[in-house]
Amino acid sequence: MLLAKKTFYIALVLGCIGFTACESNFRDIQKIHDKAPFYPAGIAEHMRGQYIDSGRVKAILVSDKMLDYSTVKYKFTEFPEGIHLTFFDNDNNKNTVVADYAIQYTATELIDLRGNVVITTYDNKKLESDQLYYNQKLDWFYTNGKYKASTDLENFTQGVGVDFDGKLNVIKARNSYAESIKKEN
Repeated sequence: MLLAKKTFYIALVLGCIGFTACESNFRDIQKIHDKAPFYPAGIAEHMRGQYIDSGRVKAILVSDKMLDYSTVKYKFTEFPEGIHLTFFDNDNNKNTVVADYAIQYTATELIDLRGNVVITTYDNKKLESDQLYYNQKLDWFYTNGKYKASTDLENFTQGVGVDFDGKLNVIKARNSYAESIKKEN
């Protein structure tokens, strides 16, 4: 009986030591995990997606690569090889957005477009920039970087810093100037 009690106490002490050792290792593993890079939950290559509402195609998104980070704390979708977005307004007019890189943040509904960003509307309005943000909730674009906007082939505005609505109707430019190029006959 005395041997059984000793064996029980020895097993209990070893179990407590083993349990506390595991806890310490678990915390170390958690620290490593918090610093480790995260990986996409999904990868799509050569993708073409359509947004359809009430039986009408509203937008077509084409990208060579899409990375879905929907399992991380601050969810986002990344397009490391760029995007070509065609969207149609209520009158079915075709407009495009092209960028070398894009990232969409799910919670804030903010899209960051980078590298050779070009927006072209059906009526030949055009905006070019190196970086442009788009707030999906407000349908509002903005940049603090350089931009060039044109309403036709002869008139353009360029400068640093601009924000505007999704239809390029309301434009608030900062530090900009306008030029008109007239061709002589």
